[in-house]
Amino acid sequence: MRVFPDPILRQRARKVTQFDAKLAQLAADMAETMDAHHGVGLAANQVGVLQRMCVVKMEDWEEALVLVNPEIMRREGLREVEEGCLSLPGYRGMVNRAERIRVRYQDLTGKQQRLKAECMLAQAVEHETDHLNGVLYLDHLIAHDQFFRIHVNEEGDVEYLPTGEPDAAELEAAAQRMNGRNIAPRSDLPQFDPSNGRPAARQTDDAGVAD
Repeated sequence: MRVFPDPILRQRARKVTQFDAKLAQLAADMAETMDAHHGVGLAANQVGVLQRMCVVKMEDWEEALVLVNPEIMRREGLREVEEGCLSLPGYRGMVNRAERIRVRYQDLTGKQQRLKAECMLAQAVEHETDHLNGVLYLDHLIAHDQFFRIHVNEEGDVEYLPTGEPDAAELEAAAQRMNGRNIAPRSDLPQFDPSNGRPAARQTDDAGVAD
């Protein structure tokens, strides 16, 4: 698993043109890696392969969905959601994602497919497609104060520690330098309740994506 700031995470993956047994094996290996890390999705460059392929698996699915050369054709709506990433372990943040999307992709045989997705599935596909374009969820952070380090205390409770922690601040500063942008803070955002590790006022209907 490649972890930020590994430079491959900032590289755009190449279009897949060969649909063979090697590609199928890569997809199977990615699905296994995703399951082993308890993720919802995984993009090929997260395992060091610059090919435009990702896998997604919702909690109640038996098998992962493989999307080769995915392209989001349409986005509808906007919602604030919590997000994490296997390539940035131990952190979570609030980002804007579409409510619904339409995606065009190819399956492992090269056949063109289309998908309508909403809620958490839409979020996962957006997140993984971003990865294939060298984009991380850090680039979509709503505000600095909505980026948190996860800490499990001695009682086993999950706490969200603000970015005042030096390691989190350094991580976010590195992300901004790599992306070449400044993210202006906002004041009208949901705040995390450290007692249960979840957003308080404007909770979304999903627990968020961690790929």
